[in-house]
Amino acid sequence: MNPTSPANAPPGAPPQQAVPLWHRHALPAVIAAASLIIMLSGEKGELWLRYDREAILAGEWWRLVTAHLCHLGWSHLAMNLAGLALIWALFHRFFTTGGWLAVTLVSALAVGLGLLAFNPEIQWYVGLSGVLHGLFLAGLLASLFAGYRLEWLLFLLVVAKLAWEQRYGALPGSADLAGGAVVVDAHFYGALAGSATALLLRLPKSARPAGR
Repeated sequence: MNPTSPANAPPGAPPQQAVPLWHRHALPAVIAAASLIIMLSGEKGELWLRYDREAILAGEWWRLVTAHLCHLGWSHLAMNLAGLALIWALFHRFFTTGGWLAVTLVSALAVGLGLLAFNPEIQWYVGLSGVLHGLFLAGLLASLFAGYRLEWLLFLLVVAKLAWEQRYGALPGSADLAGGAVVVDAHFYGALAGSATALLLRLPKSARPAGR
């Protein structure tokens, strides 16, 4: 089957690929399932998987990735999975599964390494919000590259939110929704990493170094 594009899509919009439904939505399904399993495992599972500064420095590097699958509670988990579902509904068609996996891993590592390098005061951290900011910015940039223009408003709103958080701290009420303190620097690191990865993935082939 040949790929097709929606009738109302801009000229630069990516074609709709004929791929199995399970393959197209495998990544968010795996993230959701892993997060649920960790939540059900209780405190013991979280303590072994969450971002823990001293444990990471002692060699437990897996925490840089698994921390994002741990949550403060059911409301925190529900909020993050709702955000993931929204991002996927809006932008999933703009990258392949491999592309989205790259954005996810780079954003996750950037958050963990950013906290490790620049936030020594933070001893532990859990949650998907930093990665979600990376996914959202990646999807927004890809949609803008594809010719969509309404997303400029969303892009400006996200940039304004990140600027507010860096200047004034977490948005009012966000800590109550999450069930604990919000680490706004995680949002910033994730957003930078997701944006950079999206730029590399969408870079025209003619602009890439020879041999790639």
